[in-house]
Amino acid sequence: MSLRVLTALPVFNEERHVVDVIAEVKKYSDEILVVDDGSSDGTAELLKTIPGIHIVRHEQNQGYGAGLRTAFTYALAGQYDVLVTIDCDGQHQPALIPEMAAAVYDCPDHPADIISGSRYLKVFPGASEPPIERRRINLQITEWLNHQFSLNLTDAFCGFKAYRVDCLARLRITELGYAMPLQLWVQAAAQKMKIVEFPVPLIYLEEERSFGGSLDIAAKRLAYYQEVLDREMSSLQLAQTKKCESTPASGHRPLACCPN
Repeated sequence: MSLRVLTALPVFNEERHVVDVIAEVKKYSDEILVVDDGSSDGTAELLKTIPGIHIVRHEQNQGYGAGLRTAFTYALAGQYDVLVTIDCDGQHQPALIPEMAAAVYDCPDHPADIISGSRYLKVFPGASEPPIERRRINLQITEWLNHQFSLNLTDAFCGFKAYRVDCLARLRITELGYAMPLQLWVQAAAQKMKIVEFPVPLIYLEEERSFGGSLDIAAKRLAYYQEVLDREMSSLQLAQTKKCESTPASGHRPLACCPN
C-alpha cells in the first residue's frame, strides 16, 4: 500500500537545529511541513533557504499546541494518509519516520489512529537519563491517563507520533500550549481511538531547555497540566450529559452515559 505521508515539524526559535534536522528528515520523508510559530531569531530566514519544504508561519507565537493544530489542519486539507510529527530539537531519530508511518496500517484488524512514540517502552543502548522532574511529571500524568481511561501508555509526552489523518477531523484542539497532548489523549480515549505505542530512543541533548516563563518551575508546570486535564474532563462529562439527555426514553443509553 502506497501511503501519502507528511512529516511536520513545529518550530520556535530553532536556528541552532532547524537546518540539520530538516536535512536529516529529508532522507526519510518526501513531503515536509514546517510550522514556524512566530520565531523571533533567524529561523524564518533559514527556512527560506531550504528548498522542497512546505512552510506555514504564525506571525505571533501561539504555542506548541498551536503548531501541531496547524499541522493537523494542513494534513487534512492536503488529504494525506499519515501525518508524522517530530520535534526540531534533535531529540528524535528521523530514520524511524518510515517505520512509524507504516505502523499505522500494519496493525491487525483495522488501522491504528495514533502511533505514539514512547521513550520508556524499550531501553536502547546509550539512552540518556531524563531530567528527574520531567520524568516524575511524565510518570504522574501517564498514570492518571491510564487510570482514567484504561490505557496502557508509558509516555504521555513524546512529540514523535504518526496519525491516521482521517481521524484528526474528530479532534477539537483548543489548548495551544505544551499541554495540548493531554487534551488530545482525553479526546482520543473518549472516542475509543486505536492507540499503539512505538519504542523510540530516549535522547536529551539540552536538559535545561526552557518551557518558557513560570513553566520552567516543575510544580507550576504540573499544575498547568492538571488544570488542562480537569477542564477537558469537565467538557467531556458535559458532552456526555447532553448526549444522555437527548437520548429518547425508549432507546438504549450509551454505556458512556452511565456513571459508575
